[in-house]
Amino acid sequence: MLTRRGFGILGVASVAAGCTPRPTAGRGVFTAADVHPDGHPVVEAMRWMSDELSRQTEGRLSMDIYPSGQLGAEDDSIGLARFAAVDMCRVAAAALNNAFPETRLWALPYVFQSVQHMRAVVDGSVGHDLLNVFEGRGLVGLAYYDAAPRCLYNARHPVREPGQLRGLKIRAPNSDIFLEMLAAMGANPTPLSFGGVFSALQTHLIDGAENNWPSYQSSRQYEVAYHWSDSQHSFSPDALLMSKVAFDALSAADKELVKDVARRSVAVQRTLWDERSAAAQSEVVAGGVQVSSVDRPAFEASVRPLLERYLRDPVLRGLYERVRAAT
Repeated sequence: MLTRRGFGILGVASVAAGCTPRPTAGRGVFTAADVHPDGHPVVEAMRWMSDELSRQTEGRLSMDIYPSGQLGAEDDSIGLARFAAVDMCRVAAAALNNAFPETRLWALPYVFQSVQHMRAVVDGSVGHDLLNVFEGRGLVGLAYYDAAPRCLYNARHPVREPGQLRGLKIRAPNSDIFLEMLAAMGANPTPLSFGGVFSALQTHLIDGAENNWPSYQSSRQYEVAYHWSDSQHSFSPDALLMSKVAFDALSAADKELVKDVARRSVAVQRTLWDERSAAAQSEVVAGGVQVSSVDRPAFEASVRPLLERYLRDPVLRGLYERVRAAT
């Protein structure tokens, strides 16, 4: 049965497929979808990719980028890319967990100790292996971008230990791990698309959410949820993906070029990310946000049973041990 959501996705797909130039005969404009606003580090990294592709091919290849969720939510853009209605999308790794079980490693709580640890893993053999899990379902992994650390924030009161989350409705991305993680911490997890969080906070449909500094600032959620808890519970990266149909239509040389430019865009994104994270934190603190340190061992203990349950999967356990060896 085709649901109302299904009709919506098909509608967006029809529009995108009908009005978007497709790469043909070695020439084309790749469409790229993102939920973040123009100017966000991931959007700017993709814009750098477009400029670099155009420069290296004398305008033969480039990208049209649709930020701010113009082509739907992250779940929508994954489907659009799989069915070749768009060519590329940037999504949070949590949105991929159900379809690509190996990516659950990125979303599991307290797997990484720091941004530096996460980057070392993403740049190493584990990151390489987890870029190669998508092709069996219509996608090609191009790169992982920074999107961490993720922390908790709410509109009610400071939260310094898990017990203070009890009774709070906290938005979670549509990921089983994030829903279970927040429940283990004591919150009432509420799945909701990123674009709906601000209004849900305004109307008290939810009490809070969890995300990173740039997303918290750019969405203006800090205006209605001004208690930030430095939980750093997740260092889950974002994934830049390409439609396998679009990728397979390229020549061997162009395939290597797209992959190379995507890899090099990671350094661009990270530089912008570090700058934006610092600026976003300064802006929201100046705007009155109260930042609280947390009892990290207590938070880690609250989710340890969840972590151990997922690590019964031998594939995830093997990946996890490789991550821990990189510390």
